[in-house]
Amino acid sequence: MSAPFHARNKLAQMGLVLGPVVALTAHAQVYMSERAAVGKIFPGDQLERSTLRLTDDLRTSIEAASGQKFSGKILVIWKDAKTRNCVLVDQVYGKHEFITYAVGLRADGTVKGLEILEYREAYGHEVRGEKWREQFTGKSKESPLKIDQDIKNLSGATMSSAHLTEGVRKLLFTYDAVKSQI
Repeated sequence: MSAPFHARNKLAQMGLVLGPVVALTAHAQVYMSERAAVGKIFPGDQLERSTLRLTDDLRTSIEAASGQKFSGKILVIWKDAKTRNCVLVDQVYGKHEFITYAVGLRADGTVKGLEILEYREAYGHEVRGEKWREQFTGKSKESPLKIDQDIKNLSGATMSSAHLTEGVRKLLFTYDAVKSQI
């Protein structure tokens, strides 16, 4: 026995409303693991994974210096005890969903590379492009790291471009604040 017409009509209306939401959130794409990103940024280095709990005072200090908020209290760090190179893993909010990324930092605090690990947005995946990501190479906490200043915006990925740029800036200030602890 089928549902009455008005019940089927309600279900159809719900599908029209919920369908696009489901399509947007179902677009998550895992591009690489943390370990793969570490190997790509620092091939040949022996980086080991650890975590560092950021105190509220430290988070507040970094947020004030960088102008960016943290989404969590745990910092994922891959470090090489010999070279002092490290990779920090973080998430930023894109337009609707989180973007997980990794920033490789040389011992002097300059960016060696940026990799996108997981992208959950339906649009804006162009931030994965090598040419766009290469703009961050050599940047330090003294760099402006501003869209349309020293980092080019990507049309169709405006929010992702801006938020990843802000995230890299936050990690540069984070590294400066915690480098003695890693």
